[in-house]
Amino acid sequence: MKFTLSWLKAHLDTEAQVDQVAEAMTMAGLEVEEVHDPIAALAPFTVARIVSAERHPNADRLQVCQVETVDGMKEIVCGAPNARAGLTTIYAPIGAYVPGLGVTLIEKPVRGVVSNGMLCSGAELELADDSDGILELSDDLQVGAPAAGVFGAEPVIDFEVTPNRPDWLGVAGIARDLAAAGLGKLTTPEITPVAGAFDSPVSVTLEAPELCPVFAGRVIRGVRNGPSPEWLQQRLTAIGLRPINRLVDITNLISYDRARPLHVYDLASLSGDQIVVRAGRGEADQIEALDGKTYAPGAADCVISDAGGQRAIGLGGVMG
Repeated sequence: MKFTLSWLKAHLDTEAQVDQVAEAMTMAGLEVEEVHDPIAALAPFTVARIVSAERHPNADRLQVCQVETVDGMKEIVCGAPNARAGLTTIYAPIGAYVPGLGVTLIEKPVRGVVSNGMLCSGAELELADDSDGILELSDDLQVGAPAAGVFGAEPVIDFEVTPNRPDWLGVAGIARDLAAAGLGKLTTPEITPVAGAFDSPVSVTLEAPELCPVFAGRVIRGVRNGPSPEWLQQRLTAIGLRPINRLVDITNLISYDRARPLHVYDLASLSGDQIVVRAGRGEADQIEALDGKTYAPGAADCVISDAGGQRAIGLGGVMG
């Protein structure tokens, strides 16, 4: 289980720093495995702006860029297809350790032209999986601004949840115990019920209450999917989750925030008007999940199904 300090403070009014939080968790009996501080890793990296980009004289796929940096104007060789004049991105100086590459930059010629640093992709900074090009940032950013501030980097606490403490699988539960330990005041907001405007066209049947005693569902109409807000993407990225879209990201947020596993389905893609929660049927229930793997859930696994219970569409509380 991972969470950031700012996420905790959405539920806990406290002045405690990350080391104090980790100590309080240890005293409460939780095994803190690591406190990862990306701010230190991003310290050498700053905002820069490409002034000009010309084709490398000895390589068609490379460009020689004149870049405005915190260290003044620098000539940097870049192979990213999106490198262009006017682009605001992230600069790594000579001597910087690039975590995504596992190398320390040194001054050396690239096909005969010395590159005085590097322009970085998200993958090279371990901020994203996409490495097809260098980062494209807002033109409003000031040259020389620290990368850690741009990306909202902050310490992440990673700890082991023991089987007797499922309440610690959500940040709200962590905050409740830390408040009880005197680390701050619990501020988790109440959830205001929203009255339904129509009867649900989909019913739910529990065939395996020993595997899933409660299953709540709701049909929401008029939803438009798309990218999540930046704050939500950053919150998920900080704990190692890849933002996908606002619907999927909301399910991950609720799962980690309130320890309430949540799935979202496209009503138009469901078969029939009944969701059946049951035990798995082995090979008959083969399902390709969101992680790209195919599973054959057995009798001990909770399966969510449609088509009157015939088609598996998810592993309850685990994977859609």
